Parts: sequence; structure tokens; C-alpha cells
Amino acid sequence: MRRSSTLVAAGLIGLTLGPAFAEPDKAAVFDFQFARNSPTEPDEAERARLRRTSDTLRTLLAESGRYRIVSTDPVREDVKKSSDLRACNGCADDFARKLGADAAITGEVQKVSNLILNINVYVKPLKEGAPEQAYSVDLRGNTDESFDRGIRYLVKNRMLDGR
Repeated sequence: MRRSSTLVAAGLIGLTLGPAFAEPDKAAVFDFQFARNSPTEPDEAERARLRRTSDTLRTLLAESGRYRIVSTDPVREDVKKSSDLRACNGCADDFARKLGADAAITGEVQKVSNLILNINVYVKPLKEGAPEQAYSVDLRGNTDESFDRGIRYLVKNRMLDGR
């Protein structure tokens, strides 16, 4: 009897600890882009803001342990040629597969005006039939601070908490 209870306990421990030791999904996190049809062409300060936001997203996702971030550098030139990752019929998924990723993560900023903007992040697991997940946060102000606060809020309170 003692041996069987030990086996049951070992099995329960294995069930509860098993997923904690699973490798995180590999994710290709592509640079943010401005959504098409913005009222004005982005300037250099806005492009720099997008680069910082992209880097912050990668860092926060890696630090969470949920994803292992793979470099998108090998497909950077191909991505530039596609121009819009949200309107290229799944090219981001194809790029992510080339990189050996389990998920393609893209982001775009919708600029309604210099006062009203939205940061949108899309997570597409590359498993057959897996649905894309979309996350969004509204910004008030086109500043470094609003973008930084916005992406941090979106990751912590939307992407990582399951809402």
C-alpha cells in the first residue's frame, strides 16, 4: 500500500510540475508598423518611437517566460518588401515559420490624430487552425511616454493576464 501511495504522489507532482518545465513557445516579434491610412506620414521621431516600442514588447515578452524571442533579422529585408504585415495574406506567418518560430507577433499603431492613437498587437500561433489573438490599448498623446506606458500596460494587463 505504501508503494502505491508513493507512486500516486509522484504522479500528481509530475502533473502539477510538468507544464512549469515546458519550453516556452518561440515567437517572431516583428517591428511595429503604422496602420495604413494614417492622416499624416510618420516622421523620424514617430519611427524611432515604433522601434523602441518593438524592442520593449520583445523584452517584456521574453522576461515573462511565456515566449522565447527569435531574431527577425534574417527576414528583415523581405519584411520591408512586403510593406504591410497586416495586409499581406499571411506573410508574417510565413516569415515566422522560416525563422522556426511557433508564433508570429505583429503590431501596428493606428494614428487618428496626434492626440488619439491605438497600439494593436496580434499573436498568431502557427499550429493548424489556431486562432489569432488581438490586443489593443488606446493612447492619448503621441509621445515617448504615452507609447511606453501603453505597451507596458497592454503586455501586463491584456497579453499576460489572459484577458
